[in-house]
Amino acid sequence: MEALTFHLEEFEGPLDVLLYLVSKNKMNIYDIAILDLIDQYTALINSLQQNRMEVASEFIEMAARLVQMKSYLLLPRSEEAERMKEELTGQLIEYSACKEIARRMGDEAAKHCSFVRPPLEVELDNTYNHTHEASLLAQAMELLLGRGKRRKQPTQQSFEPLVTAPFVSVASRVVHVLRGLVTGKVARLRALFARQDSRSQTVATFLAVLELIRAGRIQIDEEENLSLRREKNRGVKA
Repeated sequence: MEALTFHLEEFEGPLDVLLYLVSKNKMNIYDIAILDLIDQYTALINSLQQNRMEVASEFIEMAARLVQMKSYLLLPRSEEAERMKEELTGQLIEYSACKEIARRMGDEAAKHCSFVRPPLEVELDNTYNHTHEASLLAQAMELLLGRGKRRKQPTQQSFEPLVTAPFVSVASRVVHVLRGLVTGKVARLRALFARQDSRSQTVATFLAVLELIRAGRIQIDEEENLSLRREKNRGVKA
C-alpha cells in the first residue's frame, strides 16, 4: 500500500478516512483486507499525534478500536475478531451508501437555480392602534401598581382531607405482615399493597417490611416471594 499524506480536516470523521483508504487501495468493500487497512490507519494517526496534539478524539478512538481488532485477528479462530470485522464492514457499507445519496442530492440541487432578493427595510411603528374598554385599562393599571385582587386565602375545608387522614403506625403494619405470612394469606410482596390503600397505610407497610427484614424476621427472594425466616434450634447434647 502506498504512503498517504493528507490532513484530517479534509474528512468528516474516521469512517470517512477508512472509506478513503479502501477506495485509494482499490479494495472490495465487502471483503476488506482488514489488517492492511488497520496498519495504514494507525500509522497515519500515530504520525499526526507526533506532529500535533489537537487530533480529534474520534480519530484516536477509532485507532484504539482497530488496534484491539487486530489483536483479536492475530488469534486463531477468534469469534470476537469476526464480529468486530463484520460490524466495521457494515458501518463502512452504510456510510458509503449515505455519501452516495448525499452526492446525488447535491447534484440534483445544483441543477436548480435559487434567486433571493435582499430583505426589505421595514419602518418601525410603535403606535398602539388597539382600543379597549376603560374598565380593562383600569384593571391593568391596578395590576401594574400591585393593587390587583390577590388570591383568596385557603379555607379550613381545603386542609381537612390532610389533617383528618387516619394515621397508620408502623407497628400495626408489622403485625399485619406477620399475621398474613403465618396464616398464608400473603405470599408475595405485592400482596401487601392495594390501590385503595391510603398513602399513610402504604408508607407504613413499606417501612414495616424494611424493619422486619432488618430484624431478620422475614426474607424476600428474587421473585418477590415473602417468607418467614425460621431460626434453627441449636441443641446441646448431654
